[in-house]
Amino acid sequence: MGKVLFLDVDGTLVDYENHLPDSAVKAIREARKKGHKVYICTGRSEAEVYDEIWEIGLDGMIGGNGSYVKDGDEVVLHQMLSKEDTREIVDWLHARKLEFYLECNSGLYGSEHFEEAAVPVLQEYTSRKGRDGSHITVRSVFPEMIFGADLYREDVNKISFILNTYQDHIDATKHFSHLKSGTWGGAGETALFGDLGVSGIDKGVAIDCLLEHIGASIEDTIAFGDAKVDIPMFEKCNFGVAVASGGEEIKAAADYVTDAVNEDGLYHAFEYLQLI
Repeated sequence: MGKVLFLDVDGTLVDYENHLPDSAVKAIREARKKGHKVYICTGRSEAEVYDEIWEIGLDGMIGGNGSYVKDGDEVVLHQMLSKEDTREIVDWLHARKLEFYLECNSGLYGSEHFEEAAVPVLQEYTSRKGRDGSHITVRSVFPEMIFGADLYREDVNKISFILNTYQDHIDATKHFSHLKSGTWGGAGETALFGDLGVSGIDKGVAIDCLLEHIGASIEDTIAFGDAKVDIPMFEKCNFGVAVASGGEEIKAAADYVTDAVNEDGLYHAFEYLQLI
């Protein structure tokens, strides 16, 4: 067996406008031809992994920041919020007038006013990554998001919500102390979103699970990422590659920093590591 590669998606494989560089596709296909295995390792649920990404050719995925592990067509691990927890979270978010979406493998389910409320937040998120966010809409980021569905579901991997203030995250962490509470879209009080998911999981734990399943060794692993949430992946894998457009924390944790997504960063990293 060759190397086992774990690729974050947003900001690493694709940019924050969901653009997939041709050079990244070429790099992955060439690496797999040489016998390396390639898995995406992402916060996205399977419903957010659109055909464009699967058509590259992948060996599987880790989704929901570690709650879901799939090797080929085989589901190795899937940990979901209970229906009771989902109901309580939905009610709590409604009471605080916080817009949100449920992340499920069957789809993304937006709250009543998420499509309008999220526009300025997603535009800010894109701008912070050094891209023009003025034209960003919810549909351009989440083209298949579903509205008007029952939000009391039992197939939820995690729930993301817009932070009106950082206090919303603090209160969510306290109220749902038995769950994993996080933020994204900025460090500390600059965060734009909060999220709630199953406790005790992260990308590193999921990598352990997958490696055991395929009979691979940590020594053969390489991780690629751009954000703080990718640090457990870097800590677990033998070698970590950060993209230049990523945050300072992930670059400090990396063994190598490659170019930005739109500057053929993934391809250059694969060349540097002699994967292609």
